[in-house]
Amino acid sequence: MDFLPALLFFFLSAVPLSADNANSKARSCSDVRQFYSGKGFTLNGVPQTEISGEHLRICPQGYTCCTSAMEETLSNLSRREFEGLVREAGRSLQASLNTQYRSFDTYFTDLLNRSERSLQESFLATLDSLYSKNAPVFQDLYADLRRYYRGSAVNLEETLNDFWARLLERLFKVSSLPQYTLTDDYLECVAKQTETLRPFGDVPRDLKPKVTRAFVAARSFVQGLTVSGEVVRKVSQVPLSPECTRAMMKLVYCPHCRGLASVKPCANYCRNVMKGCLANQADLDTEWQNLVDTMLQVASSFSADPSVDVVIYSLPIRISEAILYMQENTEVFTSKVFQACGTPRVADTQSSGSEERKKRVNPASTAMEYKPSPTVGVPLEMQVCVSLELKLREMQQYWVQLPAALCNSKVAAGAAGDKCWNGMTKARYLPEVMGDGLASQINNPEVEIDITKPDMTIRQQIMQLKIMTNRLRNALNGNDVDFQDASDDISGSGSGMCTGESCARSGPRVIVPKTDSTRYYNPPENKKVKGTGTQTHPSILLPLLSLATLLLRR
Repeated sequence: MDFLPALLFFFLSAVPLSADNANSKARSCSDVRQFYSGKGFTLNGVPQTEISGEHLRICPQGYTCCTSAMEETLSNLSRREFEGLVREAGRSLQASLNTQYRSFDTYFTDLLNRSERSLQESFLATLDSLYSKNAPVFQDLYADLRRYYRGSAVNLEETLNDFWARLLERLFKVSSLPQYTLTDDYLECVAKQTETLRPFGDVPRDLKPKVTRAFVAARSFVQGLTVSGEVVRKVSQVPLSPECTRAMMKLVYCPHCRGLASVKPCANYCRNVMKGCLANQADLDTEWQNLVDTMLQVASSFSADPSVDVVIYSLPIRISEAILYMQENTEVFTSKVFQACGTPRVADTQSSGSEERKKRVNPASTAMEYKPSPTVGVPLEMQVCVSLELKLREMQQYWVQLPAALCNSKVAAGAAGDKCWNGMTKARYLPEVMGDGLASQINNPEVEIDITKPDMTIRQQIMQLKIMTNRLRNALNGNDVDFQDASDDISGSGSGMCTGESCARSGPRVIVPKTDSTRYYNPPENKKVKGTGTQTHPSILLPLLSLATLLLRR
């Protein structure tokens, strides 16, 4: 966030354009007039010399160069500029997340593309007609894997089971059974024997958990990046409250009204203002760090044995091994099928393709000759994961570091300085610096905050972070997440998710479970100040207790 100090320096700085001495500045408003017109405002009504400040509602009411209208105009300007700084910081973080998403997405989709291309090339060379006539079976497998990765409601286990069942049907058709008529119902019965008769040996059973773990982790990881970016975007657009607008005006432009334009804010004074105005955002910190920690674990799992790239690159050779196993055990399998499904009806006449079916497909060469290209076997962790982990660690404390970044030493005097603006005059700032988060602002001397009324948009985004963290933790264990239909999707303001066609353009679609109620922030009993919050009365529990009693009596 190196750009923040520079932006805030421009935001807070207004070097006097007059070369007059200090005493003349105290009497003349020429520097303020030039500063004010430089901001694009009219000079109508701007005093030539200092006037009494009894009319001011935000700045100290000493002699001043600001009228009430100027104070209101500059107050609105300080709000727009501060909101712009927060949005710009958010856009920078979003850009970093988008870069990470594109980096991983490019690598993972390239893995899939190369794996499929390798399967096509090797199978065409060794199986030729078998692959050509049954290419849709293999193409559909990779298409479903891509759809799953992109966030579609695809059941990965069913996809793999369907692939092996369809492959079994096709291979059974071309086996040495030209004298029989194989109806669709009979082939369906054959396909149902996949699990019990294990025509492909241990390959399907061995491959399923590896493929599932790899794809669940990959999909959850890119969803984590997408949700993180959406959270940053929504939180960065939260408007500044009226109380914070007053505090920002006092911090930034009241020195101009007092004739102290060249005096920078005291560091601790600036921090208290920023911590107060970004208190709700700082409450994201715990769940944000939990999410980043879990994403780091998922990123590390990509290189665990077997790594993601090894699993995907090995799909062609594992499929060829399965085909070879079946061809070597065709007679045994056929007899078991006859026992399970009955003997098919003998054909009246042999079809024109019977000679082709008589040819035993022997893909042994596939299993022996297929090897991934050495140019595509670079470990994932060497190309992508190290960079991803580094970037994730950099953003881990973003929300609690944002106030300090906005109050960099380039824009505020040292903490112990006595020649800085303390909100009233040029002097030392004595109050202590507040902690992070809403609850810590109970005694903030610079910003009036009702800690019993948290920002609901930010609370909703905290919930989105929790949901995404749970998804990622499931992914670490290889557990898929149930996806609801689009009709059950949480949508609208503050959901943190993309919907409709925008999801297809921006990245994976994430559908989160519906929640029936909003979780509200409950401060400690003795920490409620400057307002009252809605309290939960014990009386609402009585109907529930009565209902429980009735149920127990039944």
